[in-house]
This record gives sequence, C-alpha cells and structure tokens, in this order.
Amino acid sequence: MKKVEGLGTDKVLAHVEDGIGWLQFNNAEKHNAMSLEMSEASVTALEAFAADDEVRVVVLQGLGGKAFVSGADISEFDKTRANAAQDKQYTQRAGIHTTVKNLPKPTIAMIQGYCMGGGLALAAGCDLRFCTPDSTFAIPAARLSIAYRQDFLRWVMDLVGPSCAKDILYSARRFKGAEALSMGLVNRVIEADQIQAETIAYGKTLADNAPLSILASKTVIDELRKDPADRDLEKCQRVATACADSEDFKEGRKAFMEKRKPVWRVK
Repeated sequence: MKKVEGLGTDKVLAHVEDGIGWLQFNNAEKHNAMSLEMSEASVTALEAFAADDEVRVVVLQGLGGKAFVSGADISEFDKTRANAAQDKQYTQRAGIHTTVKNLPKPTIAMIQGYCMGGGLALAAGCDLRFCTPDSTFAIPAARLSIAYRQDFLRWVMDLVGPSCAKDILYSARRFKGAEALSMGLVNRVIEADQIQAETIAYGKTLADNAPLSILASKTVIDELRKDPADRDLEKCQRVATACADSEDFKEGRKAFMEKRKPVWRVK
C-alpha cells in the first residue's frame, strides 16, 4: 500500500493498492460532511492519482459506515457562503466535484449511509455508483433555500431524467438504495458486508483491462452527453487513433491469439 502524503488534514485519507486509488473521507463525527479543507485535500489526492501510472481506477469512500458524504459542512457557511459573492468564491475553491468529473481515469463511488446534497452530486460526478440497501439519498436544497448548482443538477438529471430530478429537488425527500437503483442513480445495490469486497473485485477487473480503451470509452461517452454544439469530436477521434496506433493494441491481439493475459505497456 502506498499512501498519498501532503494532504494537510486527517479528514481525508488517500492510498494506492492493487491498481486502485482510494480516496476516503474521514469526518465520521459529522457524517463526512465536506469542509472546504477536505475538498482542497481531496483535489490534491485526485491530482496525484491522475499523475500516477500505477493508479488505474479511483474509488471514493466515506469511512465510518454511516455516510458517504452527507453534504457540505453547513457550520462553515456563515464564514464561507454568507452571500452570493462568498458563495462564488467558495465554489471556485471547493473543486472536488469538478476534479472528479474530469478525472481521466474511471471513478467509483462506494456508498454506505448518507449520500446527500453535495455528496449526491459527488457520487453523480463519478462514472459508477455502488451502494448498500440502507444507503440514504436526498438533496435538501429546498429546505435551506439553496439553488442547487447547475452543473450538479445536470449530472443528476443525466442519470435519473428530468422527472425524477424534479421529484428529488422539489420534495427534498429521502429515499433508499432500491429506489436509487430503479431510477438509475446507482448501478448496483450490494449488501453492507459485501460491498467492499465486490468494489475491490470490480476495480481490479477495470485495472486488468486496457487503459487506453477505457480512456477512449470514457472520453467519447462524456463528449456525447454534452450538447451537440459543445462536443469535441476531434478529441474523440484522437483517443480512438491513440488506441489503434498503440503497442497495447498489438499486445491485445497477440495475447488473444496466444490465449494469455495481456501485459499493457501504456498505463
């Protein structure tokens, strides 16, 4: 196991093990409410994962078993988000969501317990979401007179559609894993005593696959989700060309013919 150092807080832990970069939120006494300090530390860890060839997939996890992320740390709001100007500055500094969304490697939110507000947006910004049956989801913006960020709302709406998004935002109600699965918010519902092992197994599956192929898939899917005028089709072509011209493509063909596990050169 290789730890990521220099995070500046013990409320965020990060390490690399078996090709998986683990970003763990360690603020259990506040149900892993996300402080500005935690967000900034998380960005540092995610940037380290992006630059580390050993990391092939990133898993986000809330420690303590009771919460993934229960939202932003509201106790900071009087100092950091008391008005529109402060809110804009806060959004610029609290960059974890955008960093996760733009990470060039696959991301998985492993959800146990509360996943609410900005925590739900963080999960929605990941590529995949696994949760336990008793995980609790909600966006309580309507109970705080907060306008949910436009980008957050887009990510949620992309997963569940406009009708379910309106239900979640208008009602501010809480719902569990089975309903989250039925509306498309999560990919899998896994029992609490199995979710860690199954997430690791899935992460290792991704780590064993061709990194250039996964990058190409992620890039093209993300571009196609954008409005047509905003799509970078040249970028899509570049990642496809990189696959076709790579040594890994040759290795994949050779390994298939030789009935062996491929050894990827490009991490």
